[in-house]
Amino acid sequence: MPFSSYTGEKPLIYSLTQDELKEWLVGAGDKAFRAQQIFDWLYVKRVHSFDEMTNLSKDLRQKLNETFRIDPLREITRQVSQDGTVKFLFQLADGHAIETVIMRHNYGNSVCVTTQVGCRIGCTFCASTLGGLKRNLDAGEIVAQVLMAQRKLDEEGERASHVVVMGIGEPFENFDNLIAFLRIINDNRGLNIGARHITVSTSGIVPKIYEFADKGGQVNLAISLHAPNTELRTKLMPINRGFPLEKLLEACRYYIAKTGRRISFEYGLFGGKNDQPEHAEELADLIGDMLCHVNLIPVNYVPERDYVRTPRNEIFRFKRILEERGINVTIRREHGSDIAAACGQLRAQYAKETAG
Repeated sequence: MPFSSYTGEKPLIYSLTQDELKEWLVGAGDKAFRAQQIFDWLYVKRVHSFDEMTNLSKDLRQKLNETFRIDPLREITRQVSQDGTVKFLFQLADGHAIETVIMRHNYGNSVCVTTQVGCRIGCTFCASTLGGLKRNLDAGEIVAQVLMAQRKLDEEGERASHVVVMGIGEPFENFDNLIAFLRIINDNRGLNIGARHITVSTSGIVPKIYEFADKGGQVNLAISLHAPNTELRTKLMPINRGFPLEKLLEACRYYIAKTGRRISFEYGLFGGKNDQPEHAEELADLIGDMLCHVNLIPVNYVPERDYVRTPRNEIFRFKRILEERGINVTIRREHGSDIAAACGQLRAQYAKETAG
C-alpha cells in the first residue's frame, strides 16, 4: 500500500465486519452473538456512543470504549442543491477533509463516497487530484460516510438504497479497505445495501480489476474511460501509460466472463477534445462486442481546469451514433449544478480558505 491509512490510538468500530467483531468479542471474553447486537446499535439504531447500547453489560461497553473509536467524522459544512442533492464536507480525526454526496433518483437515494484523501492518478479534468494524495481512508471512515448520509435521510424518513464509490480517490489503490467496506455495508444485519445496488468506479488499475472480479461478488464495476483510443486517453488520463487501453479492455472482458455482469464505461464529454462523431464511431468499434453500458457525462466546469462543456445538441448526437451502433447508452443526469458539483471542488475550496 503506497499510502497508509490514519493510525490513531484506537481503530474505528466501523472498520470491523461482523465476523471480525465476533472474533474480538470472543478474545475479550464475551459471547460472539453480541456482534449482531452491536451491529444493530451501530447500523440500524445508528447510535453515537457505546454507552447507548443498553442491552450490553457495563463491562462490555467499557471495553468497547477503551478499544474503539466511534463517530469519526465531523461535519464542516453542507451544501443543498435545488434538485435535492446534498454535498457534505467532513473532517477526519487527523484534520483532513473529505466529501460525501447524497443524490436523489427516481429509484431511490444514492450516496457517493470517498476512498482517499486526495488522489494521485492525475486525470487532467478532475478537481480531486489537485494537491495530490495524502492518505488512504480506513474501511470505517468510508462506512461512516454512508452512515452520516443515512442519518440525514433519517430526518426525512428515507433510506440510502444505493452506494457509488465514485468520490475523491482511486478505490483500487485502497483495495483491502474497499473490500472490507463493501462487506460491511452489504451485511443484511446492518445497513443492508444490496450488492447490485453498489457500484465501484476505477480509472483502470488493471491487476485490481482481475482481483475485483474474483472477490467483488455481484457489485457493479464502472470504468472511467473518457477516450476511444490510447493516444487520446493518455492525454486525458496519465494512468493509461502504466495500464494501456488494450490491457484495460482485456481485464474488462475477464470481469464480464467471470461475473456475468455488464460493465459501465464512464465517458466524460469535453468540448472539442473527445466529443466528435468520429470519436463516437471509434468508441463503438472499441467496445461494441462487450456486455456493457456507456454513461455519457457532461463535464462540470472546474476553475483550475480549462475544459468546456460539450453543447447539448452535440451530446445527443454522440448518444445517437452509439445507439445506432447497438450500444446501450445513457446521459448522466446532472446533480448539484448550482453548488460545488464537481468531485473535489468543495474540498479544494476549503483547503484554500484554511491555507489563507
